[in-house]
Amino acid sequence: MSERTFIQAVNDAADGIARTFREQPNFRIQVLMGALAAAAAILLRFSPERWAILAVTVGLVLLCELFNTCLEHTIDLIHVEPHPLARAAKHAGAGAVLVAGTIAVLVGIWLYAGALLGR
Repeated sequence: MSERTFIQAVNDAADGIARTFREQPNFRIQVLMGALAAAAAILLRFSPERWAILAVTVGLVLLCELFNTCLEHTIDLIHVEPHPLARAAKHAGAGAVLVAGTIAVLVGIWLYAGALLGR
């Protein structure tokens, strides 16, 4: 087994993110929403604390989508024919993304409402 360098590992990870961006419309939407959230945060002059919360929240959604894509690809590779457990696993992965997205919306409401109200 050959040893991979740190740079090779980073390149592989970047390739995974880029491929997900190219192939998954929902990931592109989530990246766009994160960029819009950051633009609004700039306009509202978020405090460092608000920026940290925003970054973790956006990161959570993107992380869940990356893991969901990984899960879907793995299931498709292992189980070509439809199977109830494969379907359940894919739905659970999608559910994780939905939960993360819902949390992000609630956190966003709290962050932006507080910034608009001067709190």
